[in-house]
Amino acid sequence: MYITRITREDKAPHQDGPRVNEKISAPKVRLVDENGEMAGVLSHTEALERAYSVGLDLVEVSPHADPPVCKILDYGKYKFEEQKRRAEMRKKQKVIEVKEIQLRPVIDKHDFDVKMRSARKFIEEGDKLKVTLRFRGREMSHQDLGTEVLNRVKATLEDIAKVEQFPKLEGKRMIMILGPVK
Repeated sequence: MYITRITREDKAPHQDGPRVNEKISAPKVRLVDENGEMAGVLSHTEALERAYSVGLDLVEVSPHADPPVCKILDYGKYKFEEQKRRAEMRKKQKVIEVKEIQLRPVIDKHDFDVKMRSARKFIEEGDKLKVTLRFRGREMSHQDLGTEVLNRVKATLEDIAKVEQFPKLEGKRMIMILGPVK
């Protein structure tokens, strides 16, 4: 049986965001006042008194500096703006999906054209395309037919897509990955 020793730091809840007011542990801080002007290096209590005198909070913005940089601002407003900024970044971020199209080495011309229309649509939407060519039975001995089909795919989509992973054989499948041209 193992006995582990629990220290005070282990029990402390994890804090997200900067330290505020009395939670700042540094004895001296570099203070930026409510107007954004540098006020110099002050003791923690002096900086806290200045923040309270104007009705705002003392927020540690750069904890790793020596001494830590603290700013006098409205902490509630600061958290709200930070949350809005994160939401805006999430909204602008584009999640690239990998869409897959499965082909056979003996695909007919019309079937091939239908698959290429949907492949073109996927790439124009900004997604990557995984082209999987499945071999069955004796088709494995004619891998050159599969390579020709994948080369046709590459030639058909070369105006809007570039090959990110060239065709390679994995078991009974030949796989090629295409991505949109920037």
